[in-house]
Amino acid sequence: MSTSVLRRAPGSPALPLASVRRIADAMLVELELQNAELSVLLTNDARIHALNLQHRAQDKPTDVLSFALDEGGAADGAVSGTRILGDVVISLDTAARQAQSRRRELLLEIRFLLAHGLLHLIGYDHANAVDKKAMDAMTRRLVRAVTTISLKSRKRPAVSSKGGPRRDPAKRPPTRGAASTARARHAK
Repeated sequence: MSTSVLRRAPGSPALPLASVRRIADAMLVELELQNAELSVLLTNDARIHALNLQHRAQDKPTDVLSFALDEGGAADGAVSGTRILGDVVISLDTAARQAQSRRRELLLEIRFLLAHGLLHLIGYDHANAVDKKAMDAMTRRLVRAVTTISLKSRKRPAVSSKGGPRRDPAKRPPTRGAASTARARHAK
């Protein structure tokens, strides 16, 4: 599994690239695409606006764009067995505005947009009500899977350094951002 995360977003909010990579890798595992390559570009409104105009004839910025390289779902070669999915491009500027309006952290919004963009790469769409329902359900599944994986990877020893019992992070109540994730919808 190989996820590449690149940032080309001067003036946009900061975000740890390693966290985005871990989220993407966890989503690939959930989709059983461990032998896939994915590229994620974090950019700003100006760059995504230009891409949106060039590739979709939409003269405005958007939150996420997907550029599939593997339309047929085949591997790039018999020797490597690697499936090259394509590129997910996310505007940090738009994501930050959406996160603020949804009252959640930027990384949680990026997680949602990454799930949405990744699903487009593997053939999901939301052109009609039936497809939208299926894509929304799969988006929620990916977001939940990443949340679960994130909690599992952060487990600490049962005893703290002071000798007392340590609280299990999985038993903590959900944060405000995590609770609102299930209600998130793709920005139009």
